[in-house]
This record gives sequence, C-alpha cells and structure tokens, in this order.
Amino acid sequence: MPPLLAALALTLLSGVLLLSLCWYLFLTEDLCFLLQTCCRSFFHLPAIAEWGRMSMCDAERRLLANALLDISNEWFILLSESCIPLYKFSLVYHYLMKSKYSYVGAFDDPGPYGRGRYNPNMAPLVNITKWRKGSQWFEVNRKLAVNIVEDTTFYPKFEQYCRPACYVDEHYFPTMLTIQAGSALANRSITWVDWSRGGAHPATFGRSDITKEFFDRVHGGQKCKYNDRNSTLCVLFARKFAPSTLEPLLDMVNSKVLDF
Repeated sequence: MPPLLAALALTLLSGVLLLSLCWYLFLTEDLCFLLQTCCRSFFHLPAIAEWGRMSMCDAERRLLANALLDISNEWFILLSESCIPLYKFSLVYHYLMKSKYSYVGAFDDPGPYGRGRYNPNMAPLVNITKWRKGSQWFEVNRKLAVNIVEDTTFYPKFEQYCRPACYVDEHYFPTMLTIQAGSALANRSITWVDWSRGGAHPATFGRSDITKEFFDRVHGGQKCKYNDRNSTLCVLFARKFAPSTLEPLLDMVNSKVLDF
C-alpha cells in the first residue's frame, strides 16, 4: 500500500464541509486505487473551538492524533471548510511525498501583530528571537505531526501567556516547530489567500469572483523554493470560498480552468 495523505478539516458548528463536492472530485478523479483507503479514514470529531484561543489548537491536535493512528498516513493537511484544491490529486500527492520540508508558515514579524504579542513570561523557554507567526493551515509530515501531538513542554506556556490579543493558533505551532525542528520547515504556506482587502481575515470570495481571470491570478506570478530549488508551483490550495461559489467552481472544473 502506498503512503497516504490525511486531509483534516476544521468546519463550522454544522460539521459540514460546505464545498465537499470539490473535494470528492479531487479524491476520486485521479489515483482511484487510493479511494478505498481514503474512505476508511473519514471520521467526525465534534469539538467546539474558538478562533484565537487554545481550544482551536486542541481541535487541531485531536485531528492529528486520530489520523496518526493509521500508520499508512505519512502527510497531514489541515484545511478549513472554505478551502479548495487547485490541482489534481496526483500532483498534490507527489509534491508533498517528494518534499524535504513541511509547510508551516513561520516568520519573525517585528511589528505589533508579531513580536508585539510576545509575553516576556514565556522566557527562557521561548525567547523573543524565536517567536514566530504564521497561518494556522499547514501540511506536515508524520514526524512533525507527532511533535505537535506529543508536546507537553510548550503547551502550558502558550495556554497561560498567549491569549487574545495574542492569537495562539497563529503562534503556538510556528514557534514550537521553529525551536524544535526549524531546519525541517519550508517557512511558507501552500494555501493561497488574498489579504489585499485589509482587515483581520483574508478576503472571502463569492459567486461573482469565480472567473478564469481570477484563477489566472491565483496560479500565476508565484515564485518560491521547492526542495531548495527555484519553483513557480508554490500553492496547492486556496481559501476563503463561500458556499455560493460551489456551482461556478464546478463550471471551472468542467472547463479545465481548475484541473482536478
């Protein structure tokens, strides 16, 4: 049996993955021999989590812990209910399986929304020079998933001292993994978002946004490092898409603008 990807989704209280049909097409259109093993791994873990609080990290750790029980799972992808894939499953599969690094955004932000959230009481375990910020959405290999789940060292510090307006889901995993395994991180996200509209959250896209020109912008103009080499394939997923985008997204799939 080939090693597997485990897709983990944080959803709204309904527990429904609103764009699930996109993910169904993504999982079944390509590499059909994996379908049986993919389906056996679906599970539902009801837990109420609040944005910016430790309950969010608790929910993510629960998802990882359950996915780790299947020894075939080698990579773990954390998604939201508003995420979509940008490419076919085979491309995503090989991109991750061949990667030397896990995809956790972890950068040093000197401003008020980065180092400005640091609490000196976290020293000496967490020094401000190691304080990191990043997106909560990640793609990690099995070794780093185990690091996240088994941590009992950093958790108490973040639970006690990283409270709003220190949003723990943006700092806990990036900081902990930078300290524990910094050389194993790509230090970038492979989930595309649009911050150009300003505010505390990235833009949410509606039905009228879903055009070929929109996805030309998503797919184009990317430059990054993949396995230490220059690459223009830098993002595999995108967010945030409202439920109203499902029909036009399927039109994009049918017209091959989205290839999955």
